[in-house]
Amino acid sequence: MNHIQTRSTGDGALLRRYEYDDEWVVAADLGVDDETVTVDTVGETAIVVVEGPDGPVESEFELPGTAADAAVNNGVLTVEGER
Repeated sequence: MNHIQTRSTGDGALLRRYEYDDEWVVAADLGVDDETVTVDTVGETAIVVVEGPDGPVESEFELPGTAADAAVNNGVLTVEGER
């Protein structure tokens, strides 16, 4: 496993990218309840919408490839793809 990158998304969430022999994983600890998060991927872009008390907040970030799966578990977003 190679930890490639860590950066802030600008809204306080840390975004980390991991590369394995056959796949990559992008993970972000959003710190919110799972049911408040909607994730969609379009090509090499992930679109994350978090429903908050003041309305929805949308963030986009580039992926290292096309996503095969995206999920939120315990407030942690993971997006996975094949290499």
